[in-house]
Amino acid sequence: MASRPVETEEVARLSSGPLAYILRRSPAARRLRVTIHPDRGVVVTVPATTRGRAAAITDTLVRDFLDEREPWIRRHLARHEATATRLDSRPPLDEGRLVPYLGVPHRVRVVAAPTGTRASRVSRVGGEAEDELLIERAARDARPTADILDAWFHARARLVLEAAVNRHAPLLGVAPASITIRDTTSRWGSCSRQGALSFCWRLILAPPAALEAVAVHELCHLRVFGHSARFWELLETRVPDYAVWRRWLKRHGPELHAALD
Repeated sequence: MASRPVETEEVARLSSGPLAYILRRSPAARRLRVTIHPDRGVVVTVPATTRGRAAAITDTLVRDFLDEREPWIRRHLARHEATATRLDSRPPLDEGRLVPYLGVPHRVRVVAAPTGTRASRVSRVGGEAEDELLIERAARDARPTADILDAWFHARARLVLEAAVNRHAPLLGVAPASITIRDTTSRWGSCSRQGALSFCWRLILAPPAALEAVAVHELCHLRVFGHSARFWELLETRVPDYAVWRRWLKRHGPELHAALD
């Protein structure tokens, strides 16, 4: 059994000043890779090495690796910091927060449901000034507003994603074994070798074209498993602008995942 990744907190002395990062030594890694995590900051993943001279060489390589990419790293850290500041300044959900739905900001409005209503209801209301997500809270419903919206978004995501899959599967000549809607943080979608598709419900917060791109991506895996050149060629025939929506999700992912926080 392969050993688990080992993480340590490090500081690189770069030209623009010190840079704190997490060094992740992973047996599964084949090359150096740097990612900017919304919560954890800079994470550098390297192939696992033994102690001693090999580790020292790795430390030098990591420092040079970060030094070459410092402008990119600093730029993305600044963007994440600006996003975090913006999210922290939002009002609570019950006090009129703007929440994205189908890529459009909607103002959350909570009112008491009519007397005798057994279950809370959520509806989309289009107004002249802005769109709203109207929550009619039943008197007996003690759930937080976030949980009420979570359930509604989850149900809407299933309807829209199943419709997208049913629309594109026949054109690709495939049929998924199952479709599961979850709240994942690392992937927007996945496909197992048994043909089971899984999607993150937060795709319903993104523009419809982004959701559609992810749905088609996973369907293409039923034809070509893995990310070979043949897979990307197939995906491009169905979604020529896939790269655009992939970048969009990467850039706006933190906001979608924090929408109900």
